[in-house]
Formats: sequence, structure tokens, C-alpha cells
Amino acid sequence: MIIARDDEAKKLALKEKLAAQFEMKDLGKLKYFLGIEVAYSKNRIFISQRKYVLDLLKETRKLGCRTSTVPIEQNHRIGSEESAPVENPQYQRLVGN
Repeated sequence: MIIARDDEAKKLALKEKLAAQFEMKDLGKLKYFLGIEVAYSKNRIFISQRKYVLDLLKETRKLGCRTSTVPIEQNHRIGSEESAPVENPQYQRLVGN
């Protein structure tokens, strides 16, 4: 469970109330959750999916590949013919079907 409050006293009271009802363990400040890295400064919270993206690039053997500003060749002609949808679970996972 993630508890976030700007009022430390109210956060502590909530944690105590929950701990009275449920078995809990305080893991301290959130650092990594569901593929999201969390970093803190004095008055800001920063989130990043850098590690998640690097893991995806490594998994698909794209780590170190050159980037492109456009996803397709320039002047590419799209035909009017119809075709069956392609089943590619890895691609769907990467683009978030």
C-alpha cells in the first residue's frame, strides 16, 4: 500500500489506524513501483520509467540501436488492399495494444 500525505502527523495517524486492523510493514520511502522509479527533492517528486524502457530494449535486442525521428520511410505509399490482422503479442505488449 502506498500512503502519500503532505501532513506528516495525519500520515502517521492513518498508518497507525491501518496497522491496528491489518498486518503491515513500513518499507520507507517509495523507490520503485510497477516499473516506475521514484526520486525525491526538497519539494518535488520525480517519476521515471527509464529502467522499464531499458529492460524492454534489452529484451527486444534493441539496446544501442540508432533512433529515427520518423517511424516509416519517407514517401511510403500505402496500398488499398485489405489483409488479415497480424497476431504479434510481443509488438502488442511493447506498444500497449
